[in-house]
Amino acid sequence: MSFEQVFSRIIKFMKIKPCGNYRLMVGTDSQVHAKCTVFITGVVIQNTGKGAWACIRKVTVPRKMLHLHERISLETSLTEEIVSMFTERKKNDMIEIVLPYLYQGATFSIEGHIDIGSGQRNKTREFVQEMVTRLESMGVEPKIKPNAFVASSYANRYTKRGGR
Repeated sequence: MSFEQVFSRIIKFMKIKPCGNYRLMVGTDSQVHAKCTVFITGVVIQNTGKGAWACIRKVTVPRKMLHLHERISLETSLTEEIVSMFTERKKNDMIEIVLPYLYQGATFSIEGHIDIGSGQRNKTREFVQEMVTRLESMGVEPKIKPNAFVASSYANRYTKRGGR
């Protein structure tokens, strides 16, 4: 699907129940395979407690990316790339759907899910501040593990089969 088709689906989903609590979430995960590294970016629009619509974008780098910082940085870049496609005009189009229903509890937020954690035993903890700052600078609410489920769960399931 093109980005315009994805955006159209998101708008259509939101218009079904405009008084919902919407979270637009974008997150990327990667997996190193024998001859390549596969990156999957998930794009999810969720009406909290009422369902979701989602799709993925696959990018394959034709080499094994063994350096963790390089992989995490590219994951974040791919998330930023998709987030940047949601221009101010597109964000306003989404906000205008829920705006008449704000007093009835409607909400809209945009989150960037990063497949990193800050736990003592997590190898990615030293990159948390850098990646979080990158997403915050775009006006996106960053989420890390365990709250980064679009990257760590949804996108992750598609990275496993990507090396074929």
